[in-house]
Amino acid sequence: MQQVAQYAGGERDYTKLYGDTGPLVYPAAHVYIYRLLYALTDEGRDIKLGQYIFIVLYLATLVLVMQCYRQAKVPPHIYPLLILSKRLHSIFVLRLFNDCFAVFFLFLAIYCYQRRFWTIGSLAYSLGLGVKMSILLALPGIGTLLWQGIGRNRALRQAMMMGQLQILLAYPFLAANPWSYASRAFELSRQFLFKWTVNWRFVGEEMFLSREFSLALLAAHASLLGLFLTTRWLHCSVGEAIEQLIRPPSQQVQANISRRVTPDSILTTVLSAVIIGCQCARTLHYQFYAYIAWSTPFLLWRSGLHPVLIYVTWLAQEWAWNVFPSTNASSMVVAGCLTLTVMSTWLGADKLKGSPAKEQAKGQRAT
Repeated sequence: MQQVAQYAGGERDYTKLYGDTGPLVYPAAHVYIYRLLYALTDEGRDIKLGQYIFIVLYLATLVLVMQCYRQAKVPPHIYPLLILSKRLHSIFVLRLFNDCFAVFFLFLAIYCYQRRFWTIGSLAYSLGLGVKMSILLALPGIGTLLWQGIGRNRALRQAMMMGQLQILLAYPFLAANPWSYASRAFELSRQFLFKWTVNWRFVGEEMFLSREFSLALLAAHASLLGLFLTTRWLHCSVGEAIEQLIRPPSQQVQANISRRVTPDSILTTVLSAVIIGCQCARTLHYQFYAYIAWSTPFLLWRSGLHPVLIYVTWLAQEWAWNVFPSTNASSMVVAGCLTLTVMSTWLGADKLKGSPAKEQAKGQRAT
């Protein structure tokens, strides 16, 4: 609210937007949303009204998540896990984090993609990215499903549209000082504090702050994305994928490829990208549970784990995220649950039969 008050007073230089919590480090859509909250809640003084607004946001997001699960034909015994998280309720209704808006737009995008509303989905995702850059973690999965769902050229146009929306949202700040906006709103060189980490406390502060640890996590992230891309998301060899990029398939073959992009595969692709990113993140803070809490129940079910094991894993994860401050034990459980989710998703995700190259050959023979 302190930062928004300065924005409301006419300040547009991101380097000058400060509050007691530090500088403004979120993109423009975050500013506009909290500017509206600033007006509705008497400049942030009416906290109860703010909480009621976030209750509505929580329920709206929960409905979206359930609809995404329903589109993917998730059985009823998984749904209780979507509403029982104490930490998730804290993030939405007590802490009022901007992650709540970001995760709403992320699941709105997923639902639109499942319904094949490609443009609306891409706009929703870009809006979420305009709230907080954390959902960049989903971008590899979204890029992959757009490529398969609508083809290379249309996917590139969707990417350009997302970029244009970011520029449009940021225009007042870019006009004032483009470098200050780019360096603050999407700050990739941010320093990480050991005392706030939820996931890697057990490695010790020296290891946590080391460059070697950072590079190892980055390498693991890239390797896991590459593994999922080539063996679970694309369902074709690297050579076939490169050929599709160089020479897009015919319209008929693209339609055959697009039919493989089902609501189930869309949810699996996007949420597995998010969880891979969380597993390999240098640090997770408590608000990151907004992305994890509604992703892991689906992925654990999708992996084929027994329902008892799913509930046990969920309970362990929930316990760990409710320990404050984090301990060596709780951080080990957080990291272990994320690792289990990633590994079981890869092992349990079914590979679609055939490949785009084979479909193309069939199409050519038919012609």
